[in-house]
Amino acid sequence: MADPHIPVLLKPLLRAVEPVSGIWLDGTFGAGGYARGLLQAGADRVIGVDRDSTVFAMAKAWSGDYGDRLRLVEGTFSNLDELAGEALDGVVLDLGVSSMQLDQSERGFSFLRDGPLDMRMGGDGPSAADLLNESDEAVIADVLFHYGEERASRRIARAIVAARPLTRTEQLAEIVASCLPRPKPGQSHPATRSFQAIRIWVNDEFRQLVEGLSAAERALRPGGKLAVVSFHSLEDRIVKRFMQARSNSAGGGSRHAPVAYTEPAAFTLPFRRAIGADPEETQVNPRARSALLRVAVRTDAPAGEIDEGALAMPRLRVKGAG
Repeated sequence: MADPHIPVLLKPLLRAVEPVSGIWLDGTFGAGGYARGLLQAGADRVIGVDRDSTVFAMAKAWSGDYGDRLRLVEGTFSNLDELAGEALDGVVLDLGVSSMQLDQSERGFSFLRDGPLDMRMGGDGPSAADLLNESDEAVIADVLFHYGEERASRRIARAIVAARPLTRTEQLAEIVASCLPRPKPGQSHPATRSFQAIRIWVNDEFRQLVEGLSAAERALRPGGKLAVVSFHSLEDRIVKRFMQARSNSAGGGSRHAPVAYTEPAAFTLPFRRAIGADPEETQVNPRARSALLRVAVRTDAPAGEIDEGALAMPRLRVKGAG
């Protein structure tokens, strides 16, 4: 197993945002890999934010080495501008669940380790068990389809409702697996998409992401850099559309149509495409295979409002589903 403390795409990220200086915010602190990398690369200070308070206790073994250069704050990156309380020179977001959390069976994120069916990144709100045991079958199917791109969503939702009450991750993984063909060698576990969808649902991750990107736009000073690492296509699509929309580089439209007013670009994009891991990194850290890094640089234009309809954010369509 790869070292859970290896931050994905750290070296490419540091190269993409160099020179590193000033005040940075790591909005998904986790094991602290990005925060340490930024401090070692030249950041004057780093504000580490995480909704999971247990990560700060784990960081005590090394965080004191940086003195007042590292400030740790419990909270969600959706309001990172308020948590920072000052203008920032950079923001880093590493989306999704960390390897460290997957390894903790009591957190209920992994289908490979039996534990309570929880999946909450923080300690608040309903757990995965609460939502799966109390929601209508149509709502569950909608979640699996739109958040996990699971084509067998209705079949799985029907099986979940029939098996209620659900309390353990192993129980859920077996239910999902029973609804799908046995995977061929090299294919992912059949419960992968369902667990992803339910985790996103529990933690309202797409909403958090959109609000976090907007908060970064408000917090970054001119020349400040926004770097986002995502791990699946739905997240990356939102990040890509946000950066295109806020840099006025989305394209489209008709040359025959009247020129539409657009706000001054809030970002510029230094790279045309997302940055992926090289073969050396994927060999050391298999989690990096699906990772994509996107970077944007803040202009001096005022922060604006984002049209969420332009972001292709997956939405639940069933009444009462979100």
